[in-house]
Amino acid sequence: MIRTDRGSAAIETAIGVPAFLLFIALIIGAGRIAIARQSVEAAAAEGARSASIARTQSAADHDAATAVAATLGNQGLQCATTLVVVDTSEFAKPVGTPATVRATVTCVVNLSDVAIPGLLGTLPITETMTSPLDTYRGR
Repeated sequence: MIRTDRGSAAIETAIGVPAFLLFIALIIGAGRIAIARQSVEAAAAEGARSASIARTQSAADHDAATAVAATLGNQGLQCATTLVVVDTSEFAKPVGTPATVRATVTCVVNLSDVAIPGLLGTLPITETMTSPLDTYRGR
């Protein structure tokens, strides 16, 4: 009996192992992106909430930036760059009028340590959240 499929296990391994490792790397990359997106969303929500309880527009900007930095730090997310934009234009609305504060957080996440072909080294993640201002509190 002559076997003609000698060495096929080595070929299957040579093809299968890199494909399996790429699959694992894709799972790790997708997980890191999902966790980063969730962290940025939590930071934007905390920034909007902190800005909404501030008494003035300038204090709202400062409080939001501080809250975003603290939340990203607590989440363990290290951004290459972070941009916090707070829309406090509705502070100008008269008391008794419903108003909101909007916080937009952009975090550039470094993904260069995940070796996936075609994946960029950094990925900007942007999330926007709103929080209502107290309708009857002086602004």
